[in-house]
Amino acid sequence: MKFTLRQLEVFVAVARIESASRAAEVLSLSQSATSTALLELERQFDTRLFDRIGKRLKLNAQGEMLLPKAGELLDRARELEALLDGHHGFGPLNVGASLTIGNYLATLIIGRFLQIHPECRVRLEVHNTATIVRQVAHFELDLGLIEGDCQHPDLVAEPWVTDELVVFAAPNHPLANRGPLEPSDVADEAWILREPGSGTRETFDHAMRHWLTGLDIRLELEHTEAIKRAVESGLGIGCISRLALKEAFRRGSLVPLEMPGVDLTRQFHFLTHKQKYPSAGVRALLDLCRDITGDATRSDEINLPFLA
Repeated sequence: MKFTLRQLEVFVAVARIESASRAAEVLSLSQSATSTALLELERQFDTRLFDRIGKRLKLNAQGEMLLPKAGELLDRARELEALLDGHHGFGPLNVGASLTIGNYLATLIIGRFLQIHPECRVRLEVHNTATIVRQVAHFELDLGLIEGDCQHPDLVAEPWVTDELVVFAAPNHPLANRGPLEPSDVADEAWILREPGSGTRETFDHAMRHWLTGLDIRLELEHTEAIKRAVESGLGIGCISRLALKEAFRRGSLVPLEMPGVDLTRQFHFLTHKQKYPSAGVRALLDLCRDITGDATRSDEINLPFLA
């Protein structure tokens, strides 16, 4: 072959980071070695894979076609290397989860996965849904676990388990003991919500779309725990996943405000790239996610694994 795995590794790193110097840092190579490997790959095949825009390297059409195939070959090579080392063929996994899943499900599931497959190495990134979608689309993640839907043309969103948002308040809030509420009952309340771009906010905005113009959105926060603390302190009412509120409801530090006329259900999804090879590690992690979910009809009913 006229190319080496190292050349492909350099190509993939530069394609994802769009910088030879930063790719060199990630690969623990010198900048000259990184640039030489990339230029030699292009020279050997008399082609250009990047457009040079100042110091930035942007994939051209040829590079775009090569990236998923190069990534797949490297994934298979890592599996082969692990197998030759006496492991089960699981190379390192890069997983991304949106915040509700990341904070309340993914860490426990991945912890259980590592108990079963201690030879594997997993990097978990937790961001909002929009960021996870972008990272999977750019081949930066092997698997995404997201809240809500995804319409990206290059990605496959497979339904996982149903989740439900719930409007909630402090137990001493005037609405706490009112029984079933209509949207008009909460129209004048101060709201504490997730930020735009999150799956939680997208579901809330869609469910409350007929009343959004009149809502007093007092505070937008990136983390569900911060929203819970703000609502507990009496700053307003909130709306996040019932999964994230399970323990607070059990303790009585927060209470649900039932709104039967508003559909706040959504779906958790597995997110993969259509052109990315699903490695054995990814397939095993997906199987474990499904197994742990079991027969649960809603995310807060999942029997989460106990990690000794």
